[in-house]
Amino acid sequence: MGRMTAATPAARRVLLAAPRGYCAGVDRAVIAVEKALEQYGAPIYVRHEIVHNKYVVQTLEKKGAIFVEQTDEVPPGSIVMFSAHGVAPVVHEEAAAGRLATIDATCPLVTKVHKEAVRYAGEDFDILLIGHEGHEEVIGTSGEAPDHITLVDGPDDVEKVEVRDPSKVVWLSQTTLSVDETMETVDALKEKFPLLVSPPSDDICYATQNRQLAVKQMGAEADLVIVVGSRNSSNSKRLVEVAKLAGARDAHLVDFADEIDEAWLDGVSTVGVTSGASVPEVLVDGVLEWLAQRGFEDVETVKAAEESITFSLPKELRRDLRAEAAELVARAEARAAGGEAAADAAKE
Repeated sequence: MGRMTAATPAARRVLLAAPRGYCAGVDRAVIAVEKALEQYGAPIYVRHEIVHNKYVVQTLEKKGAIFVEQTDEVPPGSIVMFSAHGVAPVVHEEAAAGRLATIDATCPLVTKVHKEAVRYAGEDFDILLIGHEGHEEVIGTSGEAPDHITLVDGPDDVEKVEVRDPSKVVWLSQTTLSVDETMETVDALKEKFPLLVSPPSDDICYATQNRQLAVKQMGAEADLVIVVGSRNSSNSKRLVEVAKLAGARDAHLVDFADEIDEAWLDGVSTVGVTSGASVPEVLVDGVLEWLAQRGFEDVETVKAAEESITFSLPKELRRDLRAEAAELVARAEARAAGGEAAADAAKE
């Protein structure tokens, strides 16, 4: 970046978290939209925001993506992509009924949680899903086994949880939660249900954990932490909470540099900067430039982990989805015409 320096004792400095920004699942989802637009042309419909970031959504809209809230908003014969947060099986059924060709950009780590939910429901476990009510990921996971899943929204929810058989209970979690709060919830659940089963592997994604770890390392030294991310981004909001718990005097979430209030810098000598897992680096660069213009020119990287994970693009991008969508419409019209002909014949 050109601004990076070794650690310095300068009066004003920036601690820049690493890793930060795009995780492998977000990178895959954003590239999937861009590839779909390139291969099939606009419009490509996307159910919900592909990732929770205002800048990313606006950029993709300019390229021809159309974001919708419900599947029935997509015209028959179109291509629709499901976001990185995942969807319930009923959404796939809605797309088939609506004669839509689909691309599933669900993060593979979210898909892992979906499969765990299906597996434990098949074994007739009560599943306690730790997560935030209304979040798209929670809605999608819950839809995999609605009769077996109970949402637990933090430690305060544990007291009211009821299960059929305390010896057959398992916990799963939303992938973007605070690690510490999740484990606090798990501890409370284990106290209530001593035979509680844990998932085979941690549900909170590696990227969420790494970004929180970096913030913990710099939080104790930072007077102010600026987290770049959107307000509907769960993992970005968690970074603000983690920064404060780690010892930062103040922490704020911003989408863009121009949202920073200069009053936040009063009495501040060290600013920590990081970004959520759905944030492109250009937005972090904007914050660093804003700070440099106000005397915070020395940037020291706080490195918590190396990341090398990548995910392959959705397999649907290897097919001619426009042709598939047209065929779905043609078949539906043929069935409708056949039904009308049968009805006419019956009348005669």
